Amino acid sequence: MSGTSMDGVDGIAVEFQADGPPRVLADAFVGFADGLRDALFALQQPGENEIEREALAASALAARYAVCCHELLRSANIAPTHVRAIGVHGQTVRHRPEKGYTRQINNPALLAEMTHIDVVADFRSRDVAAGGQGAPLVPAFHAQVFGARDETRVVCNLGGFSNITVLPPARVRAPSREAREAGGGADGESVRGFDCGPANVLLDEWARRHLGTPYDEGGRFAASGTVHQALLNVLLDEPFFEQAPPKSTGRDLFNGKWLDAKLAGFETLAPADVQATLAALSAVSVAREIERHAPGCRAVYVCGGGARNPELLKALEHAFERSGVSGVPVMTTEALGVPPHHVEALAFAWLAMRCTERAAGNLPAVTGAAGERVLGAIYPR
Repeated sequence: MSGTSMDGVDGIAVEFQADGPPRVLADAFVGFADGLRDALFALQQPGENEIEREALAASALAARYAVCCHELLRSANIAPTHVRAIGVHGQTVRHRPEKGYTRQINNPALLAEMTHIDVVADFRSRDVAAGGQGAPLVPAFHAQVFGARDETRVVCNLGGFSNITVLPPARVRAPSREAREAGGGADGESVRGFDCGPANVLLDEWARRHLGTPYDEGGRFAASGTVHQALLNVLLDEPFFEQAPPKSTGRDLFNGKWLDAKLAGFETLAPADVQATLAALSAVSVAREIERHAPGCRAVYVCGGGARNPELLKALEHAFERSGVSGVPVMTTEALGVPPHHVEALAFAWLAMRCTERAAGNLPAVTGAAGERVLGAIYPR
């Protein structure tokens, strides 16, 4: 998985078991060189010679994915012939489901050639073709791994963007298609999930501008500032935040130009105060959605890069205290046995497994698709 923060690729070697939780055999992280990161950032906006630049970046990405896969094979001491498939998300450069497309650049054919393992890629397109948002796709996996029988839980991913999965108690959860076809009813609460807004994407943008670093290490830059309520109100004055699910977003909306437009009139604010306010934006946008759509949740479990930012977690707790979900504990998915940096890579490995079994990977109640669909395209070794 290489996410919207565009710092590198997280990989997992995992064995899925029918009668138990996933068994992680190895994990790895492979960073992106500055040149590749710059090329990916440039592709977020229209520009000259895009087709060639995208193709070259896709091949460079595949090479980094291959390095990650070889590191996983070495660490887990397994041969390529023992691996059923590689699930690879690709790098999102455009996400416009309202126009009928989403674009994750990748060269899965080259990755299959370099690893001699079947590759499953392009997970989002089929859901979009069926009228869905193509995102988020992780709630189906969250439901398998993080749900509880007797309480509502929320899983909150804080990557470049934030999304939440609302997991109703398993005892009242609506059955899957397989269960319905076997005679089960359709009554019950559905798993829900959607994007909330920016998490790290604007924080990283501001850190690059004022610290010259890819991100705010440990949230120390934000911690040195003070939330500016008037600016926070302006940042929250965006129609997306009031939009009802299903919904998804990306850099097409929340980017440097969006931020600059919102900062008009606040030019004298200290950069650290802007950073603190951007952290509050990430937290408040999540808290508001949980208050609206999961008022009875008993716990929130955080994953993604934001789980390593203590100031962002503090901002989330503070936002909860000021909302209708006061008193709900915030912890990372480590409390449920899955390290936060494993979750998304695990999810796309799970989606790859579902694809190889010709089983649905999306949740129509989450994405808005016309129905359940098998997600992904297979590139044989």
